[in-house]
Amino acid sequence: MTESDLLTPAAPAPDALDALHAFVERHPRLFVLTGAGISTDSGIPGYRDENGAWKRSPPITLQEFTGSEAWRRRYWARSMLGWPAVGFAQPNGAHRALARLDSAGYVSALVTQNVDGLHQRAGSHGVIELHGSIGHVHCLDCGAQYTRASIQPLLEANNPEVAGAFAAPAADGDAHLDFDGNLPFAVPACAACGGMLKPSVVFFGENVPRERVAAAAVALDAADAVLVVGSSLMVYSGYRFCAWAQERGKPVAAVNFGRTRADPLLALKVEASCAATLEGLTARLMPRFNEHEEHAGQRPDTAADTARSGGEPPRTATNTDIER
Repeated sequence: MTESDLLTPAAPAPDALDALHAFVERHPRLFVLTGAGISTDSGIPGYRDENGAWKRSPPITLQEFTGSEAWRRRYWARSMLGWPAVGFAQPNGAHRALARLDSAGYVSALVTQNVDGLHQRAGSHGVIELHGSIGHVHCLDCGAQYTRASIQPLLEANNPEVAGAFAAPAADGDAHLDFDGNLPFAVPACAACGGMLKPSVVFFGENVPRERVAAAAVALDAADAVLVVGSSLMVYSGYRFCAWAQERGKPVAAVNFGRTRADPLLALKVEASCAATLEGLTARLMPRFNEHEEHAGQRPDTAADTARSGGEPPRTATNTDIER
């Protein structure tokens, strides 16, 4: 446990939770924007500290990955050791609380900067994944698609010396491995054409697909307010939605420990655990729902569930400034 873990409040102050509850009651159709901080309780490290600074060097860029075999070997070696932290991660209380709010109709759109898929596993619908999914891999030559889980056994079987190494997990399936890309390492290739495989995520230096940003912008127009959860918003790919909300006269609230780029724009900020805060919020908004779940072990059907069950797939838009 680090010093920052000890300083991070586990639960929000009662007056802060009161204020968030009142905010949602006044603005019941939320555009929710999540970042890496919502998944740290699931064992997936974040990228930034409480001041919004990088905890390590920035991730690999698209140009490095596609332009250098050594960089690709380094990427896949680290990914082989870091993947289990994401592949076996389970949704935490914050993901489940948002799924409850979604089922009750409080979430008009859920846009995430994360690539871990935990919102979907928790039961949220129509999630817009700005930066893609680390759970999928595709061929840059023929377009063939694979699950990331199917690539892992190949990596381990073909690289037994590295597979036995220990490396602490890093953000988004990376690992803290000081691997020399000039050393031998068997990089996975497309089974269909032998082409270059790339994880289906937006790398630094790569644009967010235009349709994703466009879809999120449409969703923002339909919302009453923005709720940011677990993001420092230090790069434009997430921050822009807060700026656009202000231009449209929509208030912005945030649940995040530490500084965010949008602090001057916030109508409300709760500096506490994402899970404790959102669980406390759902308990106030839906006491009977939470009581039912606790005793029955499942959520009740609601009109919102029915309406969302046939919802449209995620839509979105673009930018070269990528944040995890």
